Amino acid sequence: MVVLITGGAKSGKSSFAEKYGARLGASGLYIATSPVFDEELKERVRQHRLRREQSAIAWETLEEPYELAAVLRDLAESSELWSKGTVVLVDCLILWLSNWLLRFAPDEAEERTMEQLDLLEDTLRRFPGTLLLVTNEVGYGIVPDNPLGRVFRNLAGVMNQRIAALCDRVFLVTAGIPVELKSREFSFEGRESGGI
Repeated sequence: MVVLITGGAKSGKSSFAEKYGARLGASGLYIATSPVFDEELKERVRQHRLRREQSAIAWETLEEPYELAAVLRDLAESSELWSKGTVVLVDCLILWLSNWLLRFAPDEAEERTMEQLDLLEDTLRRFPGTLLLVTNEVGYGIVPDNPLGRVFRNLAGVMNQRIAALCDRVFLVTAGIPVELKSREFSFEGRESGGI
């Protein structure tokens, strides 16, 4: 089962994902995608680790800012992992996306980042275990005033749509309240004539 958890900044996404993961699994593997490059991020990482230490299950942490698809492919082949009832939590896809986008020269960044998204999407389609993916909704705000910001916002929207389409469940977390969206998805199939 692959689950997407989305929402705004500081909406409670990660906290919900950890609690949900503890409910679904006997142990957890937390894949952190954020590079830690300043004191503010170090403190945020410390807070996240403390919260996981108080969880109902034990979490192992793996830091991987780039090769997420490769790591998930390796995990998919680990029968030992699944026999232990391990749930995998990736936090977060938006940071992973920005890591790739900033890794390339501006003239090739969008195309090369999309290649990485294709690899990730292919891996997720065949993932055999329980996988929770945390992401952010970044398109609700103002239009960025620079080209790179606009490319990032657009890629984030495309990524979230593509990942959500293949997930079994999708949660939107707002003000700490998770709402499951996939089961409420509107379908154009089977609608009655005369209106929606």
